[in-house]
Parts: sequence; C-alpha cells; structure tokens
Amino acid sequence: MTTIHATAIVDSQAQLDSSVTVGPYSLIGPNVKVGAGTTIGPHCVIEGHTTIGRDNRIFQFSSLGAIPQDKKYAGEPCELVIGDRNTIREFCTFNIGSPGDLGVTRVGDDNWLMAYVHLAHDCVVGNKTIFANNSQLAGHVHVGDWAILGGFTVVHQFVKIGAHSMTALCTVLLADLPPFVMCQGQPAQARSMNYEGLRRRGFSPERIAVVKAMHKALYRESLTLQLARERIADLVKNSPESVPDVEMMLSFLEQTSPQRGIVR
Repeated sequence: MTTIHATAIVDSQAQLDSSVTVGPYSLIGPNVKVGAGTTIGPHCVIEGHTTIGRDNRIFQFSSLGAIPQDKKYAGEPCELVIGDRNTIREFCTFNIGSPGDLGVTRVGDDNWLMAYVHLAHDCVVGNKTIFANNSQLAGHVHVGDWAILGGFTVVHQFVKIGAHSMTALCTVLLADLPPFVMCQGQPAQARSMNYEGLRRRGFSPERIAVVKAMHKALYRESLTLQLARERIADLVKNSPESVPDVEMMLSFLEQTSPQRGIVR
C-alpha cells in the first residue's frame, strides 16, 4: 500500500501508485498523479494539474505545480509533467504552464536538479541534464538533453539551450546557447566546446573532431551566422557518422530567432 505519513494531507482525488511514499507534513492536491516508486519527502507541496512519473526522488520543501508567476494567468487548467527517475532536491519550484504558450511545463527523464532550482511556466527540459544549485529558468526556456547548468546560472525567457552544452558558475544567458558549447560570463560568452563531456558519453574521436570544426566555424573564423551554417553543413562529406551532430546543430541555428541570437 501507499506509505503516507500520518501528518501528510493527500486529497482523496489524487492518484498515487500503491508504491509511492509521502513524507511528513506534505500536501498533495486533487489533480496530482504520481507513478510507481516515487518518493516525496517531508514538507513538500504538489498541486495543480501535475503528473509525475516513476522512480522520482523529491526531497523536502519542494513546491511543484503552483500557478505561474504570470499576471495574465487567470486560472486555466495548465499542467506540469515530470518524467521518470528524476532527482529533485530541496526547495525546488516548478510552475505549471500558461495559456499563452504550450500550457505545459515539462521535465523529461533521468535529470539531476539540485537545490533551489526554479523552472518557470512553459519551460521544457530534456533528459539526463544537470542543474546545479540555484539554476533559474525564466518562462518558455527549452533545455536540450545532457545540458549542464552551473550553479547560479540565470536564463532569460524564451532562450534555448542546446544538447550537450554547459554553463559556468554565475552565468547569465541572454541568447541561445548552441549544442556542445561551453560558456561563461555576464552576459555569457562562448569559451570552448564540451569535449570532455562528449568523451564521457562515448563520442568517437571522429565525431569530436567534427564538433571542433563546428566550433571553429562559429567562433574562430569571423564568419556570419549564415556562412558558418554553410561551412558546418559541408562537414558531413568526410564524416558520415557525424551526420546527427551536424543536423542537430543546423536545426538549432535555424530555429534561433534574430531577436535573441546565439551566445558569441
């Protein structure tokens, strides 16, 4: 049976799997669904139309599913959807979506979200990311798989963060961060590519060489963004196994808005 501490308050309409554990003084609202094996620590508040998958670990004092910090929000039934096997540490705040965008704030699978992380309305976080303490996302931010945000990273609304990218401590992101790029600063500037992270994830030397060539085209040859994209597209001719990496970069650059631009 579900293990619910005697001091926790779980609405009778909430849908919790029989293997879910709820700690002391936590509050679970009527529109919450929680999957098998998930543990909810003490003093958590989970409310709104919130769906949480399997085998998540939610630590004490987290607030999940509260209404967005958006003055235009008028009670619409927007959602928070969290996938499987995520670690959500102390004092995290994840808001539901807003009717002005997707209506859903979404977190994927196998993410490691440290203390005081904030996900505002309509953020989309992929899989296997790491958010260090006090990483803060404004509304409508999209984060790709395997991205790593250093402690106290602050991200402007509508910014996109590419897969395998990385930010340093106290980075302020005001522009889109392309895949693989490591950045630092206030505002952020590109410093290198996340080569060590790619090696740890099994990227071959040939694929890493192509990532280095993409970095050179974007940041070392004083090319316009359009010329850099053309140079990057040519890289697949001599490296067929790098096609997914090149396509991911080109797709990201194509979707970057002129108003936002990329980290330079």
